[in-house]
Amino acid sequence: MLGPVMLDVVGTSLTAEDEARLRHPMVGGVILFKRNYESPAQLTELTTAIQAVRTPPLLIAVDHEGGRVQRFREGFTRIPAMRELGKIWDSHPQKARHLAQQAGYVLAAELRGCGVDFSFTPVLDMDYGQSSVIGDRAFHTDPQAIAELAHSLLQGLKQGGMHTVGKHFPGHGYVTADSHLDIPVDEREFVDIELADIVPFRQMISYGLTAVMPAHVIYPKVDARPAGFSPVWLKDILRGQLSFDGVIFSDDLSMEGATVAGNIVQRAEAALHAGCDMVLVCNKPESADELLAGLRWEMPVTSRARLAHMRGMPHAVALAKLHEQAIFLKALDEVASIGMSNSELPLA
Repeated sequence: MLGPVMLDVVGTSLTAEDEARLRHPMVGGVILFKRNYESPAQLTELTTAIQAVRTPPLLIAVDHEGGRVQRFREGFTRIPAMRELGKIWDSHPQKARHLAQQAGYVLAAELRGCGVDFSFTPVLDMDYGQSSVIGDRAFHTDPQAIAELAHSLLQGLKQGGMHTVGKHFPGHGYVTADSHLDIPVDEREFVDIELADIVPFRQMISYGLTAVMPAHVIYPKVDARPAGFSPVWLKDILRGQLSFDGVIFSDDLSMEGATVAGNIVQRAEAALHAGCDMVLVCNKPESADELLAGLRWEMPVTSRARLAHMRGMPHAVALAKLHEQAIFLKALDEVASIGMSNSELPLA
């Protein structure tokens, strides 16, 4: 059975220490980073080794959105920042939707071809032009444009065999501070967030969004706790008002924005009690060991079922074989066109 913790591993192949951690019953997944990647062949060997550690196999994830957040580059297609799709949307909405689907398909098909189950994408945050960490990761300033482009990306991800993780609920785009380094505070009233930032999440839930990652942001007019540690945000609003029944992943509990919840065990317990199904601890092996030694948590049956649903869809095509398929080669050409000036784009 899968546990509630997602960890990382040290390098491009598993060490004995990695394997020991991954066998711990509290572990349920692995998140990969740039340091874990050399080539598609090496990545496939690594994911195969991770899957062999446990039965059922651990979930394997990565932050692979496009633009500056793309962990695997050499041997993978360059996925543009989502902002580029938003720019195309302004003059060619139909073209932008089509390209978003193609980008999702290429992104998912390549990752699935190397044994990765899912990527933490799409970013559903609104771009207010002031966030140091979101920036061009956001599709647009308009919530409806975000929802439509993200829906098309979702369809492409599904076509490539992958589920979707919308982040960072209820919206990280309004605050200037970076939650990796600070504890951001968004002073807006709930109604202002509901009528803007929450719109893409509400729409995507209706389109079949599989998972959500909350923000390490405090919204004091709603709750004194950051959203990822808040039963108000996760149980009352996300599960209750928005009727979301998919997976809730915490953001990385090693980030500065998570420190308000105490030590690593206290953070994990706070996130799980607030409504998260799985918590992430990245880039701090000593924290991972402390968490695995100290965490006591009985996984609810609902969490187990939700997490099992995050597995990559079967029948993934190996990366080399993908390049023999006309549908994939067409998608590659179209994704390569994203970022051209609108005047260069063929009309849909």
